[in-house]
Amino acid sequence: MKNKKGILKKVLVMTVVGGLAFWLANFAISRTAIAADYRVAMSISYYPMLLESLIGGLIIGLWVSYPLLRFYNRIPVKDPILKSVLLSSIALVIVTIVLGGPSSFFATNNVLRYFIIGTVFNVIRITALGIAIGYVCKIQYTEIKSSVVAANPVS
Repeated sequence: MKNKKGILKKVLVMTVVGGLAFWLANFAISRTAIAADYRVAMSISYYPMLLESLIGGLIIGLWVSYPLLRFYNRIPVKDPILKSVLLSSIALVIVTIVLGGPSSFFATNNVLRYFIIGTVFNVIRITALGIAIGYVCKIQYTEIKSSVVAANPVS
């Protein structure tokens, strides 16, 4: 049971850091003129969008953090940042299919333009989330590795 509690704490930390990275990337994107045009075309209000991006970032962060820790050794690359970006890419594909396509098809006349803009925004946000989660995982993994070495000194 202690192991499960330890993984949940790590998942929570990684989820919060990833959600904040997602939100910060969204905030930076939202300050651009193309984002303002996108919000007008999609009828998105600014302040609710900021709150929704924080919640969405936390949800996607959980989708990336838990599988990263649960299946850490089964993900084919060695670096935790690359593992996290790989899982984030899977989340990006899911988000694009489930949310990106339908929203641009029903909200605008210029479907392809706003679909591409929304997808580029998601690539930036979700990549930032993946890098942040991978970095935190790398730090946590280094701490775990050093504590194991300290607990089992070579005589």
